[in-house]
Amino acid sequence: MAVPGKVAAFRLPPLPTVGEIIKLFRLKALKQLSQNFLLDLRLTDKLVRQAGELKNAHVCEVGPGPGGITRSILSAGVEQLLLIEKDPRFIPGLKMLSEAAPGKVRIVHGDILTYNMEKAFPKHLKKNWEDEPPDIHIIGNLPFSVSTPLIVRWLENVSKKDGPFIYGRTQMTLTFQKEVAERLTANPGGRQRSRLSIMSQHLCTVENCFVIPGQAFVPKPEVDVAVVRFTPLVQPKIQQPFKLVEKVVRSVFQFRRKYCFRGIETLFPESGRLKRTEQLMMTANVDPTLRPFQLSMSQFRNLCNAYRKMCDEDPSLFVYNYREELRLKKKTDLLISTSQPEQTEEENQL
Repeated sequence: MAVPGKVAAFRLPPLPTVGEIIKLFRLKALKQLSQNFLLDLRLTDKLVRQAGELKNAHVCEVGPGPGGITRSILSAGVEQLLLIEKDPRFIPGLKMLSEAAPGKVRIVHGDILTYNMEKAFPKHLKKNWEDEPPDIHIIGNLPFSVSTPLIVRWLENVSKKDGPFIYGRTQMTLTFQKEVAERLTANPGGRQRSRLSIMSQHLCTVENCFVIPGQAFVPKPEVDVAVVRFTPLVQPKIQQPFKLVEKVVRSVFQFRRKYCFRGIETLFPESGRLKRTEQLMMTANVDPTLRPFQLSMSQFRNLCNAYRKMCDEDPSLFVYNYREELRLKKKTDLLISTSQPEQTEEENQL
């Protein structure tokens, strides 16, 4: 009997297990889509708890698959659950869950990389960026092939305050390969410090919540999986456009085992490269003999601010592409070598 004055907790009616759903609809993980199913409901419950209080919240689950995490989200008492699933084989099983939770589930058969998240939730949930995060969460067991490009895209959305972050500082709880999770959360000096570390930590508080052993998944991946939680910061640690920060950080880590000035050189055309590199390092007050993984967030901020100033003075710098210059140079050298007249047999002998 329900206690007067209290809303009864939502409970799903008896349903086939996730394993039975997989057998019923003859579902099989596709290697080309990097699919791995998490069937243990104790682990899916633990994953969902990392997102925080979900009672009456609005949640978007990315790639629900056979619906293991979906059940845990619904059991947490959410107000609305949006499921975005690319693989049509999973839609019938998800519809079964939707029917078990009337009015709570909306299923979209589509690709998260192209879905317009700006219309995913009711407008009244919007909050100012400076306020507490809205009652909106993104949760997902991401396929390995999608996880990195997707989080980079969402980080750009955080920077621009658009996409799912048009509603405010929307929180994300996502799975990654353990190694990728270690990169996302690595500190200066750590061997996993990388481009992802800077791009994520300058925009979000990033927490490595816990590791799920590979054997918990079906089929078993060759690596363990980590659950990572992202909460956008009110103020980014580097207050420059996303593309500029990304260009500087990518250049620095291009030669991660060499001194950082070697990567910074690639920001500039060959003509005047050394002089401009020295100017940037001096303005940013960064030791050119530090390795990329040793640089602190404040040093990256100084590099980005100094580079922005140089780009303002010479706008052609920002559109300069080191790899393109290298490609054109190789093409030119090849054309020159093939246009040389062939030596005669007599010349070869001499």
